[in-house]
Amino acid sequence: MSEEVVGEILELPQSQHEHKQMPGEEEEAVAQATEISIESLEEGNVQFQDEVSAVKQVLFLDQDDDSSNSDYGSHDKPGTVLQRLVPDGNVLFPDIFQTNQLLFYERFKAYQDYMLGDCRTSEVKDFTAEYLEKVLEPSGWQAVWRTEVFEVLIEVVDVEYLVLKAAVELVTPFLCETKGCELTEESMKDLLEAKEHKVPLQELYVVYDESGEFDQTALAVEHVRFFYKHIWRSWDEEDEDDDFDYFVRCVEPRLRLYYDILEDRVPSGLVAEYRSLVSQCEEKYKEFTSLRNCISNSDSESELDNVSMVEGLKMYDDLESLKRKLKIIENPLLRYVLGYQVNSGLQSNRAKGPRPTGERVVHVVSSSMTVSQLQTLMRDKLCPDFSGEEFELQFHSDPLAAVNACYEGDVVVICPGHYSVNGSFSIPDSIELEGFGLTDEVVIEKLGKGDIFLDLTGANVKISNLKFVQHDAVEGILCVRQGKTVMENCVLQCETTGVTVRTSAELFMNICDLYGAKGAGVEIYPGSTCSLVGNGIHHCKEGILIKDFTDEFYTMPKITMMNNVIHNNEGYGVILVKPADLPRMKKTTEEDFQDESKENGGQKKEADEEEVPPAEGCVEGNNQFREPHTQEHTEGNDVITNELVATSSKKSQLQKKKMIELGLTMADDDLMSQEMFVSINGNHFKRNGKGSFGTFFY
Repeated sequence: MSEEVVGEILELPQSQHEHKQMPGEEEEAVAQATEISIESLEEGNVQFQDEVSAVKQVLFLDQDDDSSNSDYGSHDKPGTVLQRLVPDGNVLFPDIFQTNQLLFYERFKAYQDYMLGDCRTSEVKDFTAEYLEKVLEPSGWQAVWRTEVFEVLIEVVDVEYLVLKAAVELVTPFLCETKGCELTEESMKDLLEAKEHKVPLQELYVVYDESGEFDQTALAVEHVRFFYKHIWRSWDEEDEDDDFDYFVRCVEPRLRLYYDILEDRVPSGLVAEYRSLVSQCEEKYKEFTSLRNCISNSDSESELDNVSMVEGLKMYDDLESLKRKLKIIENPLLRYVLGYQVNSGLQSNRAKGPRPTGERVVHVVSSSMTVSQLQTLMRDKLCPDFSGEEFELQFHSDPLAAVNACYEGDVVVICPGHYSVNGSFSIPDSIELEGFGLTDEVVIEKLGKGDIFLDLTGANVKISNLKFVQHDAVEGILCVRQGKTVMENCVLQCETTGVTVRTSAELFMNICDLYGAKGAGVEIYPGSTCSLVGNGIHHCKEGILIKDFTDEFYTMPKITMMNNVIHNNEGYGVILVKPADLPRMKKTTEEDFQDESKENGGQKKEADEEEVPPAEGCVEGNNQFREPHTQEHTEGNDVITNELVATSSKKSQLQKKKMIELGLTMADDDLMSQEMFVSINGNHFKRNGKGSFGTFFY
C-alpha cells in the first residue's frame, strides 16, 4: 500500500514540477500527499488485521468450541448447548431446560471455580449472590414455578440476588396444574400478592429457549437449587471451622458422596444410616435453636431457665455427636474404615426363630410355571422330601422376598430362571436355599452395587445348585459372619472380594466354582473354620488369602483344602499374611526352646532358614514354584502345610515364653499349644501369576 502512495507522489503531473510555485504552495502539496499516505496505510492495516483474525479463527476453532462446554461459555454463539425436557402432566406447559443430569465434574467445577471458590462458611451467601449477579439474566425469561401443591407458568421481571428470590408475574394465557386442590387465576394472583410477587429461585425451572441466551440462567438456577437441597446444611452457619475453606471441608465430600450413592457405590445400609442421621440432625438443630432463642429472649433467672440451660447443653452435645457421625460417612477415607465397620454389624436382620405355630414352610420361587413343570417339581422334589404334615407351601416370584419371609427350618426351592434382585440376602436363621435344576439354569443376579450379596449369620445354613452373579460391587459376594454355612455345587461370579469367612464362623464349600474376584477368591480370618473340597478358584487377584493369626488375641483357623483346582490367578494360589518381624521374634525364642525345635524336626528347620526379615509390605514366594507347573501343583500342598504349621509353632513358642516371663509356669500345655488343624492335599495349582504359595509381610 505505501509503495503505491509513494508512486503516486512521484508520478505527479509534470506541469506541477514545471510550475513555479508561489510561497506556501510547496508546503501545502507535501501536507496533502502525507495525508493521503497515512489514510492508505490505515486502510492496509485494517485489511491485515482482518486477515489475521480469519487465520486465528481457523487455527483455534476447536479451542473456542471447548469453551461452550463450561458454565461460562460464549454467549455470542447461536443456539443452546442444553437439552430440552418435556414436563409431565395434563397441562401443556412449554418445554424446560434439562439440567438435573449434570455430571460430577460439571457441578464440581461450577462450585469450585465460579460460585464458591475459597470462601468461608459465613461468606457463602455473599459469594452465591455475586455469582448469580454475573450470570443470571435479571428479567425477561419465563419459568415454571413448582411447589408440592401446584405448577404455574410465570415470567421473571426482577431478581434479588442476596435473598435468592425472583419477582414474577403470571403469563397470559394462564397455565396451572394443581395436586389435590383447585386454583384459579384469581386465587393465584392473590397468592402472589401475599408473597409480594417474590418466589424462591430454587423453585423455578427455566423455559427452554433455542437461542442459547438463557443457558447460563438455567444452569445458575440449577446449581443454586442443587446446592441448597443436597450440600448446604442449616447448621453449617455455626461451624466452628469458619476460618477454613468451605468447599474443601464440606462441598467436595458431600458432592462425592451424593454421586457415590447415585451410582450405587455405597451400601444401602450405610445410605439409610446417613439419611437417618441427616434427619435427626435437622430435627435436633431446630429444637436446639428454638430453645436457645427462648433462653436469649428471657430476662429472668428463674429455676425454669436453669433447667432449660441444662437441656440446651445436652441438646448441643447430642447435635455435635450426630454431626461427627455425618462427617465420618461424608469423608471418603473414613467412610468404610469407621462408618461402615460399625454399620455392617447392624446389616443382618435378627433371627426370627421357629414359627409360633411350629409348622415349616417350603417357599417355591418361580417367575412363571407351566402345569408340566409343576408336576415335575412335585414328583422329583416336593413329594419325596417334604410330604410331612408339618410342611406348608408358599409361592413367590422373587427369591429375595422368599428368603425374607423365612423362619428357622424353612426351605427355599428356586425353579430354573434368571432372577434379578436389588438388595442383599441377609440370612440370620437356619434355612436351606437350593436351586431345582442345573446350576447354570438357576441364576440370581444382583443389580445394586453397594451391598454384599449374601450376608450369613444363621446357625446352620445350606446353599446348593445356584449361580450368583455380581456386578460393579463395593463388597464381596458372600460373607459368613457367624454360624455354619454349607455350600454345594454353586457358581460364584464375583466382582470385588469373593467369599469371606469371619472369626468364629464356619464354611464348608464343596464342588463350587468361584472366579472374577478383584481381591482374594476366599478370605480366611483367624479363629474360623474353612473346608474347601473339590472347588475351582480361578481368575482372581489371589486365590486364597489367610489372614494374620499370629497376634496373641487371635486363635488359629482350622483349614481343610482337598482336591481343589486353583489356577489362572493374578497373584499367588494361596497367600499368608503375617508380621514382618516374625522371623526375628522366632530367633529370640528358639534358644529357650531348643528341645521343642528338635521335636518339630524338618518343619522347624525349614522355618529357621529365614534369617533376614523382608521389608515391610513385601510379598515373598517359594522359589520352587517358579519352576514348571508340573512341579508346582505336585509340591504345593506340602509347602503350604509346612509354612502354616511352622507359623503356628512360632506363635505357640511366643505364647509359652510370655507365660514363663509372667511366672505362670504351670500353664495348661494343651491350651497353650493349640495347633492349627491343617489338612491340605490333592490340590492342583496351575498358571498362577506368582506361584502356588506366597507370604505377605506387613
